Amino acid sequence: HGLQPDEIISNLISSPLSYLLAFVGAFIWAAYCTVTAKYARGKNAITLFVLLTALTLWLKFIASDQPPMLFSWPLMTVSVALGLAYAAWNVGILHGNVSLLAAASYFTPVLSSALAAILLSATLSWSFWQGAGMVCLGSLLCWYATRR
Repeated sequence: HGLQPDEIISNLISSPLSYLLAFVGAFIWAAYCTVTAKYARGKNAITLFVLLTALTLWLKFIASDQPPMLFSWPLMTVSVALGLAYAAWNVGILHGNVSLLAAASYFTPVLSSALAAILLSATLSWSFWQGAGMVCLGSLLCWYATRR
């Protein structure tokens, strides 16, 4: 298929809020990582942030008309994995090599896609793997070029 500008524009027009939020989220995430590494001085505030976010979401859930929440082991497992991933990322930002962390983060979507393909018994095209490989190679080249 390749890159189809008219299809991209059509997608943007069909749900501009989603794309705007994703775009803003990318900048917020970059700002968070930069500010945290520079100003945190080794202190980790992510636990407080996650707890306040959880409290806010629980209050919203209680205050609105929602179907009952069904807890399951897969949901609990994913929740724990997500919490540990954020904790590990924050420790990496505070105490690790940020350039190496950024380069390694490009492998996450590739691993996620591979795991999803296995779990869903889906096949990913050769062009997907070529693109994923180029993104990973590019991130490693950027890391290599910026290391001290």
